[in-house]
Amino acid sequence: MSDFRHGMLLGKFLPPHKGHCFLVDFASNFVDKLTIVVGTLPSEPIPGKLRYRWMKELFPQAQVVHLDKVLPQEPSEHPDFWDIWEQELRAILPQTPDVVFASESYGHKLAEVLNARFIPVDPQRNSIPTSGTAIRENPFANWKYIPGPVRPYFLKRVCLFGPESTGKSTMAQKLANHFETTFVPEYARTYLEEFGEKITPESLLDIAHGQAASEDSLCAQSNRLIFCDTDPLLTTIWSRFLLGECQAPLQEFAEGRNIDLYLLTEPDVPWVADPVRYLPEDRKNFFQDCEYTLKKANRDYVILSGSWEERFETAKEAIEKRFLENGTSSPL
Repeated sequence: MSDFRHGMLLGKFLPPHKGHCFLVDFASNFVDKLTIVVGTLPSEPIPGKLRYRWMKELFPQAQVVHLDKVLPQEPSEHPDFWDIWEQELRAILPQTPDVVFASESYGHKLAEVLNARFIPVDPQRNSIPTSGTAIRENPFANWKYIPGPVRPYFLKRVCLFGPESTGKSTMAQKLANHFETTFVPEYARTYLEEFGEKITPESLLDIAHGQAASEDSLCAQSNRLIFCDTDPLLTTIWSRFLLGECQAPLQEFAEGRNIDLYLLTEPDVPWVADPVRYLPEDRKNFFQDCEYTLKKANRDYVILSGSWEERFETAKEAIEKRFLENGTSSPL
């Protein structure tokens, strides 16, 4: 057992990054027990509960506590600044710390008011040269500093959207390969090949949830972008075409999903028959409904038309313009 049994560190973790990981690992190797205090305010750009959850996931070996009271952030804001913080920290900490760790200068005073020793950790950021501000301003340029559980928050989701037999699956995979990331296959094919081609409101809702579950499960493995072959919003269009209506549970679920960019594929390419394709003669009407749906939902979209190479170049340029111009266009 070390001479220092209990340590603590305090941060906003806005967001947690690999500099924080170094700080926590350093502290964990210095003391027997570590408490991490996640201090948050409602006005901050990333929800406090989410940051608290990230820290618990990242550091299961530590005790992570959430201090979500609205407290003064600088000594100039309140004459009793340090008394307030001492009181709130003592109330939330499981025990009085022997050591306070910090990369900021406030660590000296914080340790003093808690009657603990201060141990500075990389105040010049020589080990991990990044910050929460840098990541918030340009997450893609700082992607290598973002831990796995945090990456889905900054990920950009791109969906291939449109009628059957317009190259959505092939294009999603080609774009994912180009940007060295993952693509989400169409779950409807998996479902229909397993259970047959009969379509019901219940089966469409299953398909929508399956598509979303596939997407969410692959986000942590993705590199800045994720490419989705369809999404639940497209399932609502299929419901209207095949059943004549879209029931409220499916519509509400689809509207609650977030996609950053839709690539709408025009049906100006030859039809290729397939056992789980339904509308060989109605692709133009389906395309028009797709565009109407995207406009009505106020979604950002780009139309892909022409040859396969022209479609790929249009998609690549749209993605780079929206997401990569201020960062780096080479995968990390």
